[in-house]
This record gives sequence, C-alpha cells and structure tokens, in this order.
Amino acid sequence: MTTTGQPSSTASGAAQAIGRIPNSVLERLKAAAGPNGWSTDPARLAPHLLDQRRRYQGATPLLLLPDSTEAVAAIVRVCAETRTAIVPQGGNTGLVGGATPSPAGDAVLINLGRMNRVRGLDREAATITVEAGCVLAAVQKAAADAGLLFPLSLGAEGSCQIGGNLATNAGGLQVLRYGTARALTLGLEAVLPDGRVWNGLRGLMKDNTGYDLKQLLIGSEGTLGIITAAVLRLFPLPEQRVTALVAVNDVTSALGVMATLRAASGDRLSACEIISARALEFVMRHTRGTKPPFSDLHPWVLLVECEGGAGDGLGAAVETALADLLERAVAADAVVAQSTAQAQAMWRLRETIPQAQTAEGGSIKHDISVPPARAQEFMRTAEAAVTQALAGVRVCAFGHLGDGNIHYNLSQPVGMDPQKFLGEWDRLARIVHDLAVAAGGSISAEHGIGQAKRDDLVRYKPAVEIDLMRAVKLAIDPLGIMNPGKMLYAVAVPAR
Repeated sequence: MTTTGQPSSTASGAAQAIGRIPNSVLERLKAAAGPNGWSTDPARLAPHLLDQRRRYQGATPLLLLPDSTEAVAAIVRVCAETRTAIVPQGGNTGLVGGATPSPAGDAVLINLGRMNRVRGLDREAATITVEAGCVLAAVQKAAADAGLLFPLSLGAEGSCQIGGNLATNAGGLQVLRYGTARALTLGLEAVLPDGRVWNGLRGLMKDNTGYDLKQLLIGSEGTLGIITAAVLRLFPLPEQRVTALVAVNDVTSALGVMATLRAASGDRLSACEIISARALEFVMRHTRGTKPPFSDLHPWVLLVECEGGAGDGLGAAVETALADLLERAVAADAVVAQSTAQAQAMWRLRETIPQAQTAEGGSIKHDISVPPARAQEFMRTAEAAVTQALAGVRVCAFGHLGDGNIHYNLSQPVGMDPQKFLGEWDRLARIVHDLAVAAGGSISAEHGIGQAKRDDLVRYKPAVEIDLMRAVKLAIDPLGIMNPGKMLYAVAVPAR
C-alpha cells in the first residue's frame, strides 16, 4: 500500500496515531501541498527524521513536499490558522539537529527538494536566481556552465540544498576570499509564519531602504520563516588555481604563511586550511590511496590555494613567497601541486578527515572560532585542559584557519568504550567552549545552534542579546510555530 500523493483514510489514520495533530488538519495540509506533495510512508519519512550525526531521532505524522512557493504559502497558512508546528528541512545535512522534528511527533515536516529550479542567470550582473531546493552542487554547475563561479563550497555540496545553506549561513572552504552565505546573497523570497510571501528577490548591490530583512532570515535556522528562493552573487571563473601544502611547527607560523601568501598573491588566497599531525595520521591510517605529503612528520600542515587568471604570474608569485618562507624558517617544508590530480590529492587529505576520525571510534565535535591571533594560545590551553579532564583523549584539530574556524574535535582514548566516551560530551564541550569564548571567539562558527547548542547559547550570549533575539522571534512568529525548540527555547506555546 502506498501512502504517497493522494489522501487516503487508512494513511491518515496511521499518521494521526503517531502525533497529536488532528486528522482534519492533516487532510487540509495534504490538500494544500497538492498531488504527490506529501507522504506518510514510514520508509520515505525515515531518512528525514534522523539528523546527520545520529544524535536526534524525531517523529512526524506528515512529510510535506511542495513544488512551488504558492504551495508553501498555502501550507503555512493552514499551520498558522490551526497553530500547527512546522519544521523546515533542506538536504538534512546539518550537524546540530536544527532540521529534526521533536520525537513527540507534534509537528509536520516540510522539505523543499521539489523546488529545484534555476529561475534565471544574469551574466552581466553576475547573479543567479534559484529556488531553495536546488542542491548546492547544481548551483555551482549552473554558474560554471555560464563561465562563472558560485564559490560556496562544503563537504556536503552534493546533497545540501541552498535554502538550508542560507538558513544556517553556511561557511565552508572559501570564506577567506568570498565570505559566508550571508555575503553571497543579494535577495530572498520567503514565506512568513502567517503564510504571506515576502518577495525580496532584488539583485541589487546597494539597497539602503531600511532594515535588511534578508539578513534576519539568513542564519535564522527556519525559526522566522521558510526561504523559498534567492538571488546569489557570482564571480569570474578562475582560469588557474595554485594549490600547495606547507608544513609549519606552530599556529603562529601558520598565520605568518597565510599573511605572506595573501600579500604575494594580491589577496587572491581563496582557501587556507590547517591540519594537525593527528588528523593527518588518522587519514593516513584509514583513507586508502593517501600517502604522507612530507618525509618528516610536522605538527601542522597548511593546505593553501590561490586563484587567478591565466598568465598573470600567480604560480611564480606563490613559489617565490614559499621559498622566502622556507629561507626564513617560517615554514618547515612546502610542496606545490604540478597538476590537477596532485591538487585533488592534496584536497583529499583535508576532506577525508571526518571519515577517518570516525574510524578511530567515538568523537566529540566542536565547531568553534577564535580570532586568528589567539589561535595558538587557544590550542595550547585547550589541549592541556581536555587532557587533564580525561586522560588519553586525542585532539584532532583541523579547519579554516583563514577565518579562525577550528573544528576542535576530540577522539576517544584508545581502548575506551565509545558510548562511555560520548557520555563525556557535555563536560568536555563546556571546557572547550569556555576557552573559546574567553579568547573572544564563538561556540558555533558555521554549524548553527539547532537543538545541540540551545543551552550554550543562553550560557554564553549576553542577556541583552537573548532578549533581542526573543523579541525578533515574537514579532515575526508570535504563535511560535516555526521550527519550535530550535535555537531559542519556546517563546510561545501553540494551543489548539
């Protein structure tokens, strides 16, 4: 028996048994979503109900799959009228449980994967207008087919959706040169919590006419509305990329390498990733086909990449700068990729770290940022603190040095039970977060708050900031139906 598409009394009854949403409301939502616009099939729902890190298991009586902004608006109007909670979801690649519904099954889930059209591309203005369900890789390809670049680049780019990228203000690998999703967005279309559609799809670099409403929605994690489309900035497609690995003895030296390369390349350094010796060790152990980049083991390795035009001397400038860094002993060793294949092999060392760490057993993740100038101090004090708290814990640090975003991950002591180690998550996270904030940093650089860091948000944000955030939430979503339980604790209790 299929339970996808057209309403059926059997499917509706089964759905009603899961949650607390009246059957009559579920039928209205199915009608609003249209034919093939919903599902109650447990097999189809299952992958939408478990978060990427498998920490949060949710439930829902209904998955909504609209194919247009009008359908999204109709769904939200029903939810507003009936005070039905709604959880927006993109590619479900988030890492803080922000798109996972409550296990109580008291919210419907809406996924925009069917809204995946490119509405327009303007080569002269260098913009692309896309619907929220477009997979990031598809946006990149559409831009490349037009001879342009959409620079947002993430490990999950083959499955994450642009609406989710914007709702979480995704960062990624090229923030150093191009900025986060926030900096790449010129306009938005969104459905507000009362079902009205705000059309802000203006591809303007300058629009100084009051509050910048799109910036409220970007990074709001679906708590203020549902992003349905966006106008995004594009850039010239680089004609050449110069990729290199640079070995250094400490983070301070790594910062020196970064500053030198930015200057030597004319600020065309697009990526600067730092990899600890332990992270590299894990990759060598568990990633087939990899080999050590240097004959000696170094405390840190930088992966750097510069972009430029053909024949502009970028490669020579980078090699000259690296030679100078080696001569001054700022860098301990360096190698420049001589082919696309070599560059891809270098990037593979960085991109396979998460999988390699998983193979080492239990891992506790921290997505923190600190001012780059404080990174060396943070690394030193954090390692001392976590190893004192738990003997044998293994720090596996890597990330985006250029913007101060360090994935300060911890692997279980050798031989420790993985579940017992994961039971230490809150205690160890408190240590790491305390030190990051003390260094002037953030407890969440790019993954957001979701469910995982609600307590931390209140703990570390000044009370006035929490008050302002709650005021914004109440003003835009007074019923509290948009992604309840995420980012902020409930500011309104839906009642029937």
